[in-house]
This record gives sequence, C-alpha cells and structure tokens, in this order.
Amino acid sequence: MSHDPDPWQPVADAGWRPFLHWETLSASPLLVGVHGWLLSGRLWEPLAAALEPRWQFWAPDLPGFGRSPRPRGLQPTLVSYGRWLADAVRERAGDRPVLLLGHSLGGSLVLHAAPHLGEQLLGVVQVAAGGGVYQPRPFRMVRGGGAAFLRWRPSWLAQLPGTEAIRSPLVAELRAARGLLACSMQRGAVRQLPAIAAQLQVPSLWISGSKDSVMEPRYVRHLAGYCGGSQVQELEGEGHLPMRTAPDRLAALIETWIEDQSLAKPFS
Repeated sequence: MSHDPDPWQPVADAGWRPFLHWETLSASPLLVGVHGWLLSGRLWEPLAAALEPRWQFWAPDLPGFGRSPRPRGLQPTLVSYGRWLADAVRERAGDRPVLLLGHSLGGSLVLHAAPHLGEQLLGVVQVAAGGGVYQPRPFRMVRGGGAAFLRWRPSWLAQLPGTEAIRSPLVAELRAARGLLACSMQRGAVRQLPAIAAQLQVPSLWISGSKDSVMEPRYVRHLAGYCGGSQVQELEGEGHLPMRTAPDRLAALIETWIEDQSLAKPFS
C-alpha cells in the first residue's frame, strides 16, 4: 500500500504536555472539522451553526470527496492525507492557532496531521473516532462491503434534484475511497494507532454516542486511554453522527472542554 516514509520518529519529550495558552499566540483559534469515509465537509454544518458566531469553524472536503478533486500527487493513504490536512490547515489559518475535530476515519487523519502542526495546534476533539484493536473477520467484512458498494453504487443518482444529502458517497473518487478504506484497516495501520495517539502532545476530548454501532464507545475509550491529558464523554442515546443528530449537545460539550482547558478565547 503506502510507500511514504514513516514520520513518527521518536521524540525526546513524547507524551502529553500542557500547551500554550491563547495569549501567547496572535489570534483566536480556528476550529477545523475533518470528515470521515465517503462523507464531506457538509457533515459538520449543524455543529458549525451551533458553535458560530462564538467560534469560527472550517470544514473542508477531503480531496477526492465532496466537491474537492484529489491532486495527482496525493496518495490515498492515511500518512499522505494527514500531511495534506496539515498543509491545508496552515494555509487556511495562517498564524492563528487551531483546534482539530475528527470524525470516524477523519479522527485517524487528525492524529497523522497533529505532529506536522507543531505549536499551532492547541487541542484535538475526536467524535466517534477510536480503534486500535485489529479484528480480522469484522474488518474483512467491512472491506468487502465497502468495495461492493463502491463497485455498484448508482453514481448517476447524484445528478437528480433533491439528492444533495446523499451525494458524497455516490461521487467519492474510487481510488481515494478504496485506498483509504483498505489502508485504515490494514493490520499494521490499526496496531499503529495507539502508538500515534500516545504521541499526541496536546489535550484531547474523545466523544462517543452510547448507541453508536459503527464505532462502539468501548473502542473510543480504548484509543483515548493512550493519550495523556485526555477526557472521554458519552452522548446518551446518540449514534455515529451526533454532529447532525445532536449538534447543540455536542457543541455544549466542546465549548465546556475548551473553557475548562483554558485553550482559547472566543472568536470575535
């Protein structure tokens, strides 16, 4: 799969450390939402509305998904997409500090992007993102089901009026979608997640839905346990997409955590 060099070299101060307060930086933070597999930036719209105007929110389409084409040099791997994400965040935010919010597979991309952002990154919020436990049979079933969907999906349906809500899965680039799914479920990539999470050097909040059958709360708690300075919250009665089904409750959790961590002042 990936031939990218391993960016996870040992560091002298590996592990969590208290991060810079906003007063040491030039501006209020930009919140960046990173969507998961076959989705797009519009996933975050209800949460962004709940957080704005107090907090400024940016949710890009990952290349190959939504309406964003994949550049020729971007490989469909977690490592390459993590580097792309860090570059896109720096370009968008300039000198401003950032908070990364990842959903599902987007949570893995956040972990891969984090070390490239250095002191610009204030913290991480992971929503329905976890894992780190390799399960051969379930993963084989998911890979097979995903590949079958990509092969037989009716892409023409996305051109019909009123189908915007289901457009992203129908038009996602085949190579990007197939490559990221396969890469994220490789034995090595799954078992590497805890080590990557352990190197996260900013505070992190991990949020699960009590009824999430895609990423069960126990797997969110498992991966969060490798991060020093992490907090775990569970949204009772919610499933895999709380940013759409419970945006106000999710926004309240995130705002409380930001304030408790003294990470940033509100955007104005």
